Order: sequence, then structure tokens, then C-alpha cells
Amino acid sequence: MKWNVPVEEYTTPNPVTATEDLSIDEIRQLMQQCGVRHLPIVRDGKVVGVVSDRDVRVAQGLSVEHKIQVRAADIMATDPVAVTAGTPLDEVAYEMSDRKIGSVIVNEDTGEFLGIFTVTDALNALIEISRAGRSSG
Repeated sequence: MKWNVPVEEYTTPNPVTATEDLSIDEIRQLMQQCGVRHLPIVRDGKVVGVVSDRDVRVAQGLSVEHKIQVRAADIMATDPVAVTAGTPLDEVAYEMSDRKIGSVIVNEDTGEFLGIFTVTDALNALIEISRAGRSSG
């Protein structure tokens, strides 16, 4: 069975990203079109926040007058949890579970943005590792 797997192996590389100035409707549309639930918000090539589908759903409840004024920068989680590509998968999964978050930003050792690791990626890793353990055992 494969243990001590780096998170990079299950990270979604080059994910769909957005900028801080997108409206709630633009974010919702982008998430629907791309089939994603977490959207890294970037400024000058650096991730400055993450908007989740939950953030968008909450913002959708605003009145029309207020909703048109709200941008990604207003609803994003600032300072998202970030890990390096070589961080062991189990450490990342534990951190996500402990903090009750649905995604983490994955960076290269140089600090360059690599991708996003989500709960779905964690489940895919669990399935793959479990099946590999079953077939080799």
C-alpha cells in the first residue's frame, strides 16, 4: 500500500481562478460552467482568497440593490490555508478536517501557485489508495 503520498499527486493543477472584481453572478456562472465549488481569487499571480459555492449561495440571498455592489473581494475567505506540494496527503486531509474547510491552496516549494486540493480530491485519493491496498493484499 502507498503511504506518505505528497498532496501534489492529487492536487487539481492550474484550476479555474477569478479576480477580486467579479460580481456574485459572474462567480456563480463561472463555477457552474466549469463545474467547480471552490474558486481561488488571484491578484498579480498570487492567491489572495478563495470563494466557495457556499459563499456565493449566502450572497445570492442579498437584495438586488446590495447584490450588484458585492464583488469576490467582499465574500472571499482571505488568507486561505496553503501547503507546499510535498506536504504528506494525510497531514493536509487532517488539517482540512480539523479546520472544517473544503479546500487548500497548493504551492510549489518556491511559493508559486500550483493548484487547489479539495475534499473531492481527498475522496479520490482515498478511493485510489484503498483500492490499491485491496488489490495488493
